[in-house]
Amino acid sequence: MSESTEQLEVWCAGKDWCPVTATATLIGKKWHTVVLHRLLDNGPLGFNALKEEVGGISSKVLSDVLEDLEQKQLINREIVNEKPVRVEYSLTDLGKSLESVILEMADWGQKHLMPAETKDNSITSV
Repeated sequence: MSESTEQLEVWCAGKDWCPVTATATLIGKKWHTVVLHRLLDNGPLGFNALKEEVGGISSKVLSDVLEDLEQKQLINREIVNEKPVRVEYSLTDLGKSLESVILEMADWGQKHLMPAETKDNSITSV
């Protein structure tokens, strides 16, 4: 991966906290990390397969998320010439480079979070 062509422009360049804030802004939306995680786990997926893998997301929201992730250069949208023609989504190299971050988030969640219904609607254990 060539850093000069794979780096994204950020609004807070030069600040000590900028890399964390910019990354959180990039992937911090609720469905963004879920979609990236499912594509990491499953490889390229069509829209309906991705919607099923994500679960609980509307078609409109998924469409918006995919458009945003594509604009941010984290996923590719490819039209597959089959009959019927379909669209397949996959991670770009930049998207794949988030694997360790997303897996660390999953590990942290496994260690420190519990389902809301297990303790007075609290999602965190202390």
